[in-house]
Amino acid sequence: MITLTEKAINAVGRFIASSETPTAGLRIEVTDGGCSGYQYGLKLETENTLEDTVIDCGTVKVFVAPTSMTMLDGMSVDFLDSIEGSGFKFINPNAAKSCACGSSFNTSASGTGTKTCS
Repeated sequence: MITLTEKAINAVGRFIASSETPTAGLRIEVTDGGCSGYQYGLKLETENTLEDTVIDCGTVKVFVAPTSMTMLDGMSVDFLDSIEGSGFKFINPNAAKSCACGSSFNTSASGTGTKTCS
């Protein structure tokens, strides 16, 4: 299960509304990099691929490729907006180690992906 908090859904909705191109949803991905081994990536997509897991989070659809799904199972995404800055916060139970900024992580064992959002 991947969850987006109400704040994250609202933030993504604002980004979609201000996009100059039609947007079908938000892609969440894991790529090599960062100081801990993997890093999160977010981008607006015009459409999903046939291989994607599509997660319906109310007003936002989330697209996740199979290669990323196992590392994101159980993750929650929040959006923080404070005097210190704003941005997405990832709470990932698969992350055995994270960097101080929270945008880079390393996993212990791979999980399995599901197709729900709460």
